[in-house]
Amino acid sequence: MAPSLAARVAREYGSPAVMIDLDVVARNIRRLQDACDDAGLANRPHIKTHKSTHLATMQRAAGASGITCQKLGEAEVFAKAGFDDILISYNILGPDKIGRLGRLLETAAVVVAADNPTVVAGLPEAGAIAGRPLGVVVECDTGRARAGVETPQEAVALARDIASREGLRFDGLLLYAPEDRIAETQAFLDTVLEGLAAHGLSARIVSTGGTPNLKNIGRIRGATEHRSGTSIFNDRMMMACGVASLEDCALHVVATVVSRAGPERGILDSGSKTLTSDTGGGLDGFGLIREYPQARIAKFAEEHGFLDLSRSPEKPAVGEVVSIVPNHVCVVVNMHDRLVAVRADQIVGEIPVAARGKIT
Repeated sequence: MAPSLAARVAREYGSPAVMIDLDVVARNIRRLQDACDDAGLANRPHIKTHKSTHLATMQRAAGASGITCQKLGEAEVFAKAGFDDILISYNILGPDKIGRLGRLLETAAVVVAADNPTVVAGLPEAGAIAGRPLGVVVECDTGRARAGVETPQEAVALARDIASREGLRFDGLLLYAPEDRIAETQAFLDTVLEGLAAHGLSARIVSTGGTPNLKNIGRIRGATEHRSGTSIFNDRMMMACGVASLEDCALHVVATVVSRAGPERGILDSGSKTLTSDTGGGLDGFGLIREYPQARIAKFAEEHGFLDLSRSPEKPAVGEVVSIVPNHVCVVVNMHDRLVAVRADQIVGEIPVAARGKIT
């Protein structure tokens, strides 16, 4: 990434700014689509990373089948923009959200995830509002210890509960396997599918995720689709887990050095409100500065990024503009209204973050 380009972005759009290289974005989109195609899986990209209808349109044009949203508010934005076949991979609870879900289902094909009977019991009202069945997939936990039922028996029981309710349609299973538990996930899935068949049920959808599992894509027999979000931009976390290189990182935070009060330290104009305080599972510092890779963003205040320059042979001057690969790109995007798009060392415009802040 040419420093002069980052400086031009700062001059035209101000600093800090979020810059994306559309050539790298297009390459990352193609890589994901090809991986899904080669594995015989539908590609259902997760828009929680970019939250942009423009970028989702690029993914759809490359061959994506539907989209994944994490929250109802994201799905509302994308349905309004004309996207159909939306999977919401999150438990939806409460009368307000159920009402919104029903109104969304009136305008778009929607499938939601559930991992407990309380959630399932509230969902038929959405189908009643829309006047058509709501598809539901059972979220399964195979070792990540996040959301999801923990046993195949629970998965089958919940599927039967869904199938028994007027206004709902059992559509399948949602998985997010730990990267090192593919065999255990396969055994879990096989047991669930056998149990479903014994009760006359089948899984139209077996959805796997996410970007860290690109190295495992196609290894789970019976999967029908894959969800990947971060791969469109990549970040330090994806580099650390071995699914991306620095050249695959399409998004950079453009920041300015605003203070050098000591020889071994400095301050960036980008703090926790810009770069996120997410440590990325134990990464060293809070971002990789492309121009000064040995410098550390050691800590944050809200608007201050504290630079530790003790290991950097070259040190930036006050007023110098740098480009930073963040630890966790999804959080960064959600804190900004726009992405400055560049291509071939030229600024080509800005892309609004259409679903920014849609966390309900």
